[in-house]
Amino acid sequence: MKALKLILSLFFLISVSVNSLSAHCQVPCGIFEDDIVFGELITDLQTIEKAMKEINRLGEGEAANMHQVIRWVNNKESHAQNIQDVMSAYYLAQRIKLDVKKTDPERYTRMVELAHEITVLAMKCKQSTDLSLAEKLGKALHSFQEVYKGK
Repeated sequence: MKALKLILSLFFLISVSVNSLSAHCQVPCGIFEDDIVFGELITDLQTIEKAMKEINRLGEGEAANMHQVIRWVNNKESHAQNIQDVMSAYYLAQRIKLDVKKTDPERYTRMVELAHEITVLAMKCKQSTDLSLAEKLGKALHSFQEVYKGK
């Protein structure tokens, strides 16, 4: 019984510490630069694309490749989840200001729509190895960046 309590306690501590390790903590410290965040999102997208290609390539081979396939799937999912987290916890919660809704409602609406589209496409990239989804995600990220920067 003590061993079970210890294991559950360790699991709880690990899950709490993992959940609290967020790059975008919602403290208004101003240390994050949008260009750096966009660069990280592009890196996530490139990793998703590479993972999809590798999963497709390895899936055609022998069963011995399954270990690598699993690793690529986990990697792809991790990067897709990061895109979802950044869009919700950084852009939607912190960077897309409600003031823009009053001053430029069309731009505000377009940013929110694109943020939602990016989140959904990242989810679809988790569920598939269809490279067209990664391409759509890249286009949506690019469009979001342009609208966000006011271009």
